[in-house]
Amino acid sequence: MTGHDFRRVALKLPGTIEGSHMGHPDFRAGGKIFATLHYPNEGWGMVKLSPEQQDDVLHAQPAVFVAVKGAWGRQGATNVRLETVGASTLEKALRLAWSYATSASKKTAAVRKRAKSTAKVSS
Repeated sequence: MTGHDFRRVALKLPGTIEGSHMGHPDFRAGGKIFATLHYPNEGWGMVKLSPEQQDDVLHAQPAVFVAVKGAWGRQGATNVRLETVGASTLEKALRLAWSYATSASKKTAAVRKRAKSTAKVSS
């Protein structure tokens, strides 16, 4: 797979827009980054998974997936080796990351809505 393939698959997911973060193309849904391209370099992508999802993909395909170093990696940031990932595996990983980001966005919106309602009642 190539960076072009990664971008194409990511942008097919509903509501996805491409942006840039720390000098790398990123992909967002619901205002949340779920994937980054060319991190740490041209041959890689990154998907943001839950720690449990990350553990699953690391064990299933260690030649394809590597935890990002440091705190980001402990929180689920997972590098994808583009030259070794297959099309269906890449699509599944991006869908997992998209789903994780969009479910987190919904939870955040619900918490904000409740906080706003509580603030109005307290006034």
